[in-house]
Amino acid sequence: MTRNAARSDGAADPGPGGQRPRDVVAAVLHAAAADPDVALMVTELDDEFPEPIIRWSNLGATVLLGLARTDLDGQRLAAFVTTPDGEPITALCRRERATTTAVNVRTSVGEDVACLMSAIPAPDGNLWTLQIHPAQSDLELALRASADAHEQRFKVLTERSPVPTMMSEQGMRLGHVNDALCALLGVPVDKLIGTGWMSYVHCEDLELVTDTVVAVLAGQEREMQARFVDNHRRVRYTDVRFTPLHTPGLGDGFMATLEDITERRAFEEQLNYQATHDSLTGLPRRAKLWDHINEAMKEPDAELTCMFLDLDNFKFVNDSLGHKAGDALLVEVAHRLSGAVRPGDLVARFGGDEFVVVCSTGSLDTALEVADRILRVLSDPVMLDGVEIHPRASIGVVLYGPDHHSADDLIRDCDIAMYQAKFRGKGRVMVLDESARSAAQENLALVSDLRRALAASQITLNYQPIMDYSGETPQLVSVEALARWNHPDRGPVAADTFVRLAEENGMVRELGEAVLDLACAAMVEWHQVLGPLAPPHVNVNLSALQVNDPALVRTVQRTLRRFGLQPAQLCIEITESALMKDPDAASAILGQLREHGVRVAIDDFGTGYSSLAYLRRLPVHYLKVDRSFVAELQDGHVAVAQAVISLAHSLGLGVVAEGVETTAQMRMLEEMGCTLLQGFGISRPMKSPDFIDWCKAGHPTSFTAGVS
Repeated sequence: MTRNAARSDGAADPGPGGQRPRDVVAAVLHAAAADPDVALMVTELDDEFPEPIIRWSNLGATVLLGLARTDLDGQRLAAFVTTPDGEPITALCRRERATTTAVNVRTSVGEDVACLMSAIPAPDGNLWTLQIHPAQSDLELALRASADAHEQRFKVLTERSPVPTMMSEQGMRLGHVNDALCALLGVPVDKLIGTGWMSYVHCEDLELVTDTVVAVLAGQEREMQARFVDNHRRVRYTDVRFTPLHTPGLGDGFMATLEDITERRAFEEQLNYQATHDSLTGLPRRAKLWDHINEAMKEPDAELTCMFLDLDNFKFVNDSLGHKAGDALLVEVAHRLSGAVRPGDLVARFGGDEFVVVCSTGSLDTALEVADRILRVLSDPVMLDGVEIHPRASIGVVLYGPDHHSADDLIRDCDIAMYQAKFRGKGRVMVLDESARSAAQENLALVSDLRRALAASQITLNYQPIMDYSGETPQLVSVEALARWNHPDRGPVAADTFVRLAEENGMVRELGEAVLDLACAAMVEWHQVLGPLAPPHVNVNLSALQVNDPALVRTVQRTLRRFGLQPAQLCIEITESALMKDPDAASAILGQLREHGVRVAIDDFGTGYSSLAYLRRLPVHYLKVDRSFVAELQDGHVAVAQAVISLAHSLGLGVVAEGVETTAQMRMLEEMGCTLLQGFGISRPMKSPDFIDWCKAGHPTSFTAGVS
């Protein structure tokens, strides 16, 4: 066997010179015991002996104390050794490291000797070896006292500090923790000293904490967020700041301070939740919806289906039962939607009575099953203020495809599909129709172009005369201003189209003011150029939204003053169907216009099913017979036109027939008592210069003699 091989009898090999380790230990102990200049004692401290008990002493200890070894064995250390500041002698016996401090030693004759004592813990068990050296000089005593005072101040500062603090003097092992850290984790000091603190680090953060401490032990300062689990299994979120320390004789360690940010983090999470979730229904809001879709789209083979849901007739609930009932319905709908979708699907409130459902599936059949289930679940009755409501919804469905590059694209398409469902009868599910998407995109471009056209004053007017044929010579009594838009690429855009776009996209007031300005400017020009040949009135059309706008009256008054026109020179036209959307509000605004002197006419009369009771109260001057009834005259269908004319006469109102194209129509209308005529038979709509020429030429008509 080699020199270092283990012996067969289990004893360790002798070291150099043939000496065994136990012989070395015996020699050291003998030298220590026999040296009168070094006072050594071994003390024991455990649960049975709460104070250090002397178990062994050498010659130097007996000389210093003036007592025999047998008199010391089994005695309390505190009977012979005290600290100058009155600290318990037990505090000097620390298991984790050696300590050195100034002490007073009381001898057998009652003398107090100032000494320095080092307490060195044994590797195992509860024994400490004490080395006691009498102080040699006043300077040494002063220096020691100063060092002890500094250590005491540091100890008080750290232990009483409200900032949780821990200190390692050697590697991961803690040598000190303060009261604040113990309070944070709800455990006593002895549970944290050494490596015990590591068991309170959250398991998911343990590796990160370990790597950070290793970097700190290498001399780097570090900050990090770490989770700890306290004694009640509650997670505490902390900001931890590490500073490297080096202790001579012990090695590299660190000091760390912890800031408990648990409550702050919970508050921030609450704020974030409130920012991303609807306060009424608790569902995610648009921002959360966008993040969810965009995150899903990052996957190369993402399977997504988006549904846009709008409650049908929700405004009726708000208007009839009040907003509180409307809110209760929205909460119930949100609850039902959340219960109808599959795990992993997202339900979000888009706004108002609109919701979006995002399904993690690329199967149209699966998506339609979810949509159908939603419709069934929603249709169950809801009791609101004692009224049974059966909610219905229109749902647009779109599968995620190559044309969708963002959440905006996907939401836009399912919004289009939802409007298709609304258009086809509500309460149904519609999958996106590509032709509808193209139309919607074209519509969107047209809206943008219209906005630019209004800003650039590209809306123009054509003018169609209204003639009075009651006398021998026809008289020009008014002219109707008709808005026109000649798109630079598309050519002429139908008035019905761009007026609808203006109403749907918040441009109707701007469009109305532009038309009113152009019509009033034309009236000023005609009076300057034509003199007595100029028309006495100009008719301007209002949309349904304008007639319910409280600012309309002020706008009309301001415009008339700006152009120097009299109110009676302006006639406002509104369709019967627009008037009946809110007859009370319309009546109030039209009444104010009439009081100001502005004339009012109901256009397309006979197509809107207005109530005679309302008509009697409405402040109007004229009824205009719709062109469809005039066109029927030559086919023998005269009843409706005759009824409208008779009604106007009975109410003392003027009556104008629109769409007059033939002399036969003209004669029949005259026989019915209608002599105010407008239509292609008199003149097509003209630009202002052409209208001026037409007036100068004596109002030439375009009547045809056709009777069929």
